[in-house]
Amino acid sequence: MSIRAMLPQEAAEKAIRKEQLFILDVRNAADFADWRIEGKRFQHLNIPYFDLIDGVEEILTQLPEEEEILVVCAKEGSSIMIAEMLAEQGRKAAYLKGGMKAWSEHLVPLKLGDLMDGGELYQFVRIGKGCLSYLVVSGNEAALIDATRMTEAYTDFAAQLNVSIKHVLDTHLHADHISGGRKIAEATGARYWLPAKDAKEAAFQYEPLEDGSELLLGSSVIRIEALHSPGHTAGSTSIVIDGQYLLTGDILFIDSIGRPDLAGHAEDWAGDLRETLYSKYKELSGELVVLPAHFMIMDELNADGTVAKKLGELYERNHGLSIRNEEEFRMLVTKSLPPQPNAYREIRQTNMGILMPDAEQQREMEIGPNRCAVRS
Repeated sequence: MSIRAMLPQEAAEKAIRKEQLFILDVRNAADFADWRIEGKRFQHLNIPYFDLIDGVEEILTQLPEEEEILVVCAKEGSSIMIAEMLAEQGRKAAYLKGGMKAWSEHLVPLKLGDLMDGGELYQFVRIGKGCLSYLVVSGNEAALIDATRMTEAYTDFAAQLNVSIKHVLDTHLHADHISGGRKIAEATGARYWLPAKDAKEAAFQYEPLEDGSELLLGSSVIRIEALHSPGHTAGSTSIVIDGQYLLTGDILFIDSIGRPDLAGHAEDWAGDLRETLYSKYKELSGELVVLPAHFMIMDELNADGTVAKKLGELYERNHGLSIRNEEEFRMLVTKSLPPQPNAYREIRQTNMGILMPDAEQQREMEIGPNRCAVRS
């Protein structure tokens, strides 16, 4: 029986459609516990590769007999060998093409909706890392927000739509992934926007994204308005698009809120975070659709794979928005925090233009799950 390569795209589609998938993950136990392929109906078995070198016979009773088994490792090589062993035992086996590194980099573009004057809004879901980025289209022009380092996914998609990227924005200085914003701006001639309070040490030129900044895009005049909303970083800036959508960066997520500690200012920024969530956002319309820069768990995805909920609904359901006691809130966002993102200091320096790692170093820096949120 032969094996086949399953592309990250197919695995992502299975996750979005909530299909069943059995995964044999042959990475070591610590790596598996830290980060794995998530899906509502995905089943996992973690057996390290070195425990299977002499054969897979002893684990066959733990595997489905008829269902396809997807073997996963870090880069691909080990999973091919184990998948071949399973095939020799008569099992239907596949391996994940490119391994977890490819899974981490895969982007799924999804249409969120039409804008009032004829424009369109798209969300790019980086399903293996939890990153979300956005393309706003109006006429033959586009604006890109919170782009990841996989720049070709955006430029190729813009080319398919026959639009030119005129503006590239980052809602804040990212600490868990490397931004592709400057690279795309340089390649397309677009203007690159970054909150000035996050860019004091930046080694490059940029347009300051400030409270009240307005960008008019394309023939249908889509209004993109900036709203300073500190707390995750000093410069964190939300973006209101066309009076319909609220891009919250890493301040507010669907099932959690942003963490204030990734620049070493947790105590100072906790008050800013509360002010943003409990005062500034409270003044906005509850009908605004919240579009965060990350998601934490697969349950946050809608049926179509998008990540979006109305602001009013989040004030009813998101625990981070219902803590009346200020001291309890401060304890939550400064003390009860998950581990910090891998290499977050180096990622911040890369996004400031201070470090210039090569492509493989960038991949290694980003390995692991998204950890931008406070989990209540």
